[in-house]
This record gives sequence, C-alpha cells and structure tokens, in this order.
Amino acid sequence: MRQKVIIKINRKKLRKIFPTQNPFLSLATSIIYQQISTKAGDTIHKRFLLLFKNKKITPKNFFSLKKINISKAGLSKQKLSYITDLANKFLDETIDPKLFSIMLDMEIKDHLIRVKGIGGWTADMFLIFALNRKNVLPIGDLGIRKGFQKAFKLKNLPSEIHMKRLARPFDGRYTDLSLYLWGILDEK
Repeated sequence: MRQKVIIKINRKKLRKIFPTQNPFLSLATSIIYQQISTKAGDTIHKRFLLLFKNKKITPKNFFSLKKINISKAGLSKQKLSYITDLANKFLDETIDPKLFSIMLDMEIKDHLIRVKGIGGWTADMFLIFALNRKNVLPIGDLGIRKGFQKAFKLKNLPSEIHMKRLARPFDGRYTDLSLYLWGILDEK
C-alpha cells in the first residue's frame, strides 16, 4: 500500500509576489516570454522596455512606437500581433483592468482569453503574479506537474485529474501550493 505524503507549506519561505501597477505591461511581458527560454525572454523584454525610453508603457504609447524598432527588439511577427491585439483590446475596453478587483478568477480568465495569444496558462500566470489571487492552480504548467511528481514521490507525471485530487486539501490556497511546487524544483 502506498504511503500518504503530507505537505506542509511554510508561507514565509515562498517566493514573494507583488501586485502589478501596470496590467498591460504584465500581460505583454507574459506574451514575450511564451515558449522561449528565460534567457531569450530576458533579452527581448529588456529591449522591449527600452523602446519606450522614458514614456510610461501603455497601449497608446505602444502604438506610437515604430514597427521597425519593435521588430529590432526581437519580437516575432506573431508575438507582435498578439501585443498589438492586447493594446487594441485595452484601448477599446474589451479588456478593462478596472474590473479585475470585482471579478472572480474565472471571469478574469474568460476576459483575458479574448486576446489573441492569451490562453489559460497565461491567464493563470497573470492571476498569480500580477493580481496575487490566492486560489490558482495552473495544472497545465509543466513545472507544476513536475512539482507534484517530486512532492508526492510519483513515478510518472500526474494527470490533471490526479493533480486536482492531490490538491484538494489546499483548496482556498492553491497559489501557495503552486509557489511551493515550483520552489521545490529549484531545491537540490
């Protein structure tokens, strides 16, 4: 019979996260980092920020940039189209960050996936790292799956159903569990 694994999370040891002051920049940053290495993402993100010089990074100021300069930052045409769609949806208020504080997590996810290039994973990351929501478990994230495997001493990566079952005792504080699972992957 399999021994039950009990996880105790020390919140003081979890990575500190702070709410965003700029939802547009947070989402654009998430798009920049999608499906590339952290090192490549860091380089492109740094160049992207430099494009704005001393201006605030807003959708309106994004549209004032020259496309040739944006492409020099290293953004692919696809990611440029995603950030352009994001900026348009902020300007026409399809995405209205003023509503985030009164919206449930699922409503925010539904709100965000209207943007081309933003799916469930990006919405989950935004909920955790930009809005500091307390009950987010991004089960589509490979790091989370590997964290479950390590924490619960599983032979194989768990299925979504298995992860949900293992996570049940943490309902209401899934974000702490997520931060813990990512954190244990960095431990030697």
